[in-house]
Amino acid sequence: MLIPSAARFRNLLPLLAQHWVPLLAGACCTVVYVGTFPLLAQVAGDLIPAIGGGRFQDALRVIAVAMAIFLAQKLAQYGQDILLAGPSLRVTQALRQAIFARLQRLAFPALETLSSGDLSYRLTEDADRVGEVIYKTIHDSTPSTLLLVAVLAYMSWRDGPLTGATLLLAPVMILLVGWFGRKVRRAEERSQGQVSELAALLAEAVGGLRMVRAFASEEWLQQRFARQVDGHRRARFRTLELVARQHPVVGFLEATGILAILLLGAWRIHAGSLTTEQFSSFVVALLMLIDPISHLTTNFNEFQQGQASLARLRALEQEPLEPPDPPRPLSLGKVRGELRLENIHFSHTPTQPLFQNLTLRVQPGRLVALVGASGAGKSTLFSLLLRFNIPRQGRILLDGKDLCQLRAAELRRQVALVPQDALLFSGTVAETIDFGRGHDPAAIRRAARLANAEAFILAMGGYGARIEERTANLSGGQRQRLAIARAVVGDPAVLLLDEATSALDAETEAAVQQGLRRAMAGRTVLVIAHRLATVQGADQILVLERGVIVEQGTHQQLLSRGGRYGELCRQQLIHTR
Repeated sequence: MLIPSAARFRNLLPLLAQHWVPLLAGACCTVVYVGTFPLLAQVAGDLIPAIGGGRFQDALRVIAVAMAIFLAQKLAQYGQDILLAGPSLRVTQALRQAIFARLQRLAFPALETLSSGDLSYRLTEDADRVGEVIYKTIHDSTPSTLLLVAVLAYMSWRDGPLTGATLLLAPVMILLVGWFGRKVRRAEERSQGQVSELAALLAEAVGGLRMVRAFASEEWLQQRFARQVDGHRRARFRTLELVARQHPVVGFLEATGILAILLLGAWRIHAGSLTTEQFSSFVVALLMLIDPISHLTTNFNEFQQGQASLARLRALEQEPLEPPDPPRPLSLGKVRGELRLENIHFSHTPTQPLFQNLTLRVQPGRLVALVGASGAGKSTLFSLLLRFNIPRQGRILLDGKDLCQLRAAELRRQVALVPQDALLFSGTVAETIDFGRGHDPAAIRRAARLANAEAFILAMGGYGARIEERTANLSGGQRQRLAIARAVVGDPAVLLLDEATSALDAETEAAVQQGLRRAMAGRTVLVIAHRLATVQGADQILVLERGVIVEQGTHQQLLSRGGRYGELCRQQLIHTR
C-alpha cells in the first residue's frame, strides 16, 4: 500500500529554476501589475473629491490617467499569466514523467501489490492538482502577496495609525486560515484515498464486465460501486464543509475590520486630524486588500489539497526499485543459450522459502518443460531467469555469465517471454510486434509468419492496421500469436513459454507448434506446461513440487518410473503405456 510521504512543494524548486527566463519575464510583469494598485488608490483619492465638488475638468483628467494605468495593469496581467503558465505546466509534465519512469523501475514484488486504478489516479488527477497549485502559486498567490505588501506600504505612507489599526486583526485571520487549512488537508487526504479506491474498483469492473454478466452479478457490483461512491461523497463533503465554514468566518472578520476603520476614520475627520481626500484614498486602498486576502485564503486551501496530492505522488519514491545494473556490466556477445542455476535459494517471504539449494543445467538448444501443481515455483523460476527477482543465495548463469553482472536490457533481449495471458498495447500491428525495440519491417514480417499470424494480419488490413484498446478487435488466439511474434522478432537465444498455445484452437495450435519448432532450432526453450500432451516431445521434463525438482527425464523415462509425472498424466487421461 502506498502511504503519503512528507512531500513539500519546495522540493520542486530545482525543476522550476530550469525555466528562469520566462519566470523572470513574468516576474517583471508581476511587478508592473502590482505597482499599479497604489497608483490607482492615489488616483481614486483625487477623483472622489473632484466628482463630489463638481470639478468636471479635474475629474476628466483624473479618469484619463486612471484609464492609462488600467491599460498598463491589464497588459502586465496578461504577460504575467501567459509567461508563468508555461513553467508550471512543464514542471507538472516533468514530475509526471519522473514518477512514471520510477514506476517502470519498481521491484516486481512491490509493483504486484499496487492497484492499477490507484496508480492511474495518482498520475492523472493528483498530478493535475499539483500543477494547478504550482500555477496558482506563481501567477496568483505570489502577486497577491506582493499586492498586500504594496498596498499596506501605501496605506502606511498615507496614515500610519489607521494602518496599524487595520493590522490588529491580521494575526487572528492568519491563525484561523492556518487552522482551517490543516483540517482541509487531512480531509482531502481521506477524500483522495476514497477516489483512489473508486478508481481501482472501476478498473476491475471495466476489465471484468463480461464475467460479471456471466454470473448475473450486476446488482452485487452496483451495490459495491454505490458504497464506494457514497464513501467518496462523505469524504468530499467534509472538505467542502470546512471550506464553507472558513469563508463566512474570515469574511465576517474582514467586514468587522472595515467597519471599524470607517468608524475610526469618521472620528478622525470629525477631530480635524484627517482630510476627506486622504481618507478616500485610504479607504480605496483598504478595499483593495479584500481581493488578495480572498485569493490567498482560497489558494491556501487548494495548496493544502495539492500538498496531499504531491504526498501521494511522492509515496512511490518509498517503494523499492529493481536492483540496478552493475557499474561495469559484462557483455553477452554471441549467446549460445546455456543456462545454469547453482544452489539457488529464494523466497517471496522470509518465513516461506520456495527454492532451497536448487541446481539445474540446461544445454543450449534444448527444450525443457516445467510441470507441477500451482505454487510449485514454475513462474517464479521464469521471473528469476528474467531478473525480475534476485536469488537470496546462489547464481544464475547464461553462457557462464552471472545474470546479476549483466545489463538488464541486454539480458532481456536474449531471454524472451511469451506469457499465458497475452497483454498487448493499443497501436498498429507492427508497433505491437516491435514493442518499441526498433526492428526493421522485414524482421517483423518474419516473426509474424513464424507465429502463423500473417494471414489474419493481412485480413485486418496489414501491419498498419490498428489494435484497439484491450485488444477488443482480436480473438484470444490472435492475441497469443501476436505475443509469440513479439517474442521471436528479436531472435532471442532463450525462449520462455508459459503455456503459450493454450488460447489457440487445435488447427491453429498445430500450425503454431510447427512454427515454434522451427524457431526453437538453435535456441534454448523452457516451457511451463499445464497440459502435459503439449510437452511429450521435450528433451527434458522437470517435475517441480514446492520449489524442489522431484523428477526429471524424458516423457518415456518418467512414465516408466511410475512416479509423480505418471500420476499427472493419468489425471489428464494421457496414455501411460
